[in-house]
Amino acid sequence: MTTRLTPHETGARLDRLAWSPMHTTILIALGAGWLFDSFEVQMFSNAIGPLGTYFHATVFEQDAVLAVWLGGILFGALLGGRLADRFGRRRLFLWTLLWYAGFTVLTGLSPDLTAVYGLRFLAALGVGAEYAIVNAAIAEFIPARVRGKANAIVMNFWPAGAIAAGLLAFLVLDTFAIAAATSWRYLFIFGGALALLVLLFRRRIPESPRWLVSQGRTVEAQQILRSFEASCGGSAPLPLHQNLDIDQLRAPGQLGALRELLTCYRWRLVLGATLDLSEAFGYYGIFALLSVVVLHQVHISDRSMPLFYILGNLGGLIGGLIMAQAFDRVGHLLMVAITYLLAAVGVILLALATSSHDAHLVTAAFIVANAAGTAAWTSAYPTFTELFPTHLRAAGVGTSVAIGRCGAIIGTLYLPVLAVEIGTTASYSLVVGFWLLGFLGTVAYSLLGGIEPSRRSLEEVVNRVSGSTSKKGDHEPSEL
Repeated sequence: MTTRLTPHETGARLDRLAWSPMHTTILIALGAGWLFDSFEVQMFSNAIGPLGTYFHATVFEQDAVLAVWLGGILFGALLGGRLADRFGRRRLFLWTLLWYAGFTVLTGLSPDLTAVYGLRFLAALGVGAEYAIVNAAIAEFIPARVRGKANAIVMNFWPAGAIAAGLLAFLVLDTFAIAAATSWRYLFIFGGALALLVLLFRRRIPESPRWLVSQGRTVEAQQILRSFEASCGGSAPLPLHQNLDIDQLRAPGQLGALRELLTCYRWRLVLGATLDLSEAFGYYGIFALLSVVVLHQVHISDRSMPLFYILGNLGGLIGGLIMAQAFDRVGHLLMVAITYLLAAVGVILLALATSSHDAHLVTAAFIVANAAGTAAWTSAYPTFTELFPTHLRAAGVGTSVAIGRCGAIIGTLYLPVLAVEIGTTASYSLVVGFWLLGFLGTVAYSLLGGIEPSRRSLEEVVNRVSGSTSKKGDHEPSEL
């Protein structure tokens, strides 16, 4: 007779596994999703000047390219989260990558600015879905003792992607001496083609056993668990049953998922949305502000921009990796609070450097600001991802990201215009305010009794209620 596989047993078996080559494959293949989202943002920073010149676009029309992209991510995150909870992680992270790559290549063939807008939006739907799927999958596969560090390393594929995009832009613009007016086409075509290489890794990743059990597909989950355990050197005896299991639940519809999130996990959703809104406004807004306004004011040319962003993102990679090493030791909530505060300080330094009109000081300040900002958001995503139950995890992340993209769209469109109208200081001040919003939100969540997810199993994090256990459906304020 086959023993019923419960959510807690599934999580416990995954959490006790030794690190294996399969874990490394999962980390690389899923991290590549972040790499190519970053690649896109960085390509915009490098290509927007030549693209705008080619189509005779105004400053607003140039900003709108990134705003349309962020709007696509908003809808993609909502839709992708729903589909990933309904149809599984694996199927979605294969199809979304193909979707993204295809429409990115087509962007490079755009005949006019209207086509650029439409194709950017369609490509962004795939990237938005990646936000929800990748965060859910990496949290569900990695053992609890290293989950925070591994998830943070996955997030740091973002600055790695930005560096790669900067190198590609530098190569396209300088080495091949391609005319500036058409260089943007090659950036998008090369970027989309490179994304297809990730499929070689992603095809090897199995479905999440946690998700399979949440859907009642325990036979498939058992097979994957046994294969995983064999690859890690064998399996140990099953853990004792504990009263930590939520019921096996089918993924609800879009409205049903949102209703359950607001009813049972509202403060966790508020934290996720606040953190994402805070970092998205600041991060995307700063890149738009620098690309469209600041770098021209301090006389950094279009050809020098790739090098500027390469240096800045080297700082981001260093900051993110330092954070990852300390993430589990310091504690996730405390690390989020510290890094969001440091991100606000970094923007203040960037504002002071900009007021000096010294290109070297702006470059140095951007390195510092990007290091702090990257450390902040790469600590935030793993933290709020862990707070949602398996059958709602992708939907919770997707909803948080969708709300955050609203901030990114506003920041992208508004900050450069504000800088032109009344000066860059006002734009920088708004960014500082949003980073502080994330800091205050984390502090408030902690003071209200929010659970610290570091080194705890996902099942314990979801079910821990004020030091006891609970079934799904507990209401406020005890759900913290």
